[in-house]
Amino acid sequence: MENLERIQSDILDKIKNVSDRNSYEKIKTEIFGKKGIITELFKKIGTLEQNERKEYASKLNFLKTKVNEILEKKIESFDQSEINKKLKNEKIDITLPGRSYFSGKIHPVSQVIDEVTSIFSEIGFSVEEGPDIENEYYNFSALNTPENHPARDMHDTFYLDHSKDLLLRTHTSPVQIRTMIKSKPPFKIIAPGRTYRHDSDQTHSPMFHQLEGLHIDKNINMGHLKGCLYYFVKKFFEVEKVKIRFRPSHFPFTEPSAEVDIGYKIEDGKIKIGDGDKWLEILGCGMVHPNVLKNAKVNPQKYQGYAFGVGIDRLAMLKYGINDLRAFFESDIRWLEFYGFDPLDVPTNYRGLSR
Repeated sequence: MENLERIQSDILDKIKNVSDRNSYEKIKTEIFGKKGIITELFKKIGTLEQNERKEYASKLNFLKTKVNEILEKKIESFDQSEINKKLKNEKIDITLPGRSYFSGKIHPVSQVIDEVTSIFSEIGFSVEEGPDIENEYYNFSALNTPENHPARDMHDTFYLDHSKDLLLRTHTSPVQIRTMIKSKPPFKIIAPGRTYRHDSDQTHSPMFHQLEGLHIDKNINMGHLKGCLYYFVKKFFEVEKVKIRFRPSHFPFTEPSAEVDIGYKIEDGKIKIGDGDKWLEILGCGMVHPNVLKNAKVNPQKYQGYAFGVGIDRLAMLKYGINDLRAFFESDIRWLEFYGFDPLDVPTNYRGLSR
């Protein structure tokens, strides 16, 4: 395990020496950038022993929150210093009308990605990423999707050339293949990111966000999959008890495959997750098909595991009462003002569909 106390001390020393906005942005990138200090620490969770992961992830989340708070105070002090300097050096024309002030908001999609990533990191999943532009092999063939599958049709998929070699990925499952090929089992990863399909209506968008999960090890079974998803649903929707069922389904890359439904009821015009006589589909999952393991150079006689995929945008719609997926991508500042989250005061309570 990393010495988080030493790392925290080093980070705080770096922030303490920040004297202007340029150095502030440089330090922030060094800490939270794509290859930042804290970002890299999160990626290492999957390499820890099982009994160390939860405690380590909890401490790492605490460190992330603390550093964010200190950085926010630092930028606030810069802002106030600039204001004081202007007040001292500039004349104020009191006849000018007041200027509107808009504070930034965290987009619901970004908020849900952070929530989901944090939940899975607590049970040992690390985060992997892959390119938005994929080749046909990683997106389809390696995932046991035959050439005559409907998803390969031009009406479903955005191809970038006439030979169908390059395309905008239709799911984040190619990240699973890339991870398995470049490493050795066991694997326990999640892969959040943008995906693209030729579809657009109230509940579909040509570009949307998806999160894939993969756990490969010896003796992994459907019981482990059920336990993982049950834990996730309880944590994400903030309920102690929840009804969950697995309906048989079909996906080329899993066998057996299932759709996952959760119980809910309508109460005072809002959806209440947890109990009730109604069912709501939220994700698809299954045991990784042996052919997929073979394509990724993993011995299916020795290793097995499960995979699942969930739509980030739909999770946000359900939890925060947003009834049209297209609104996520319309860049309406009024919509973001209403549904967005204050970075310093992110609410965790369920808002319900009445919004």
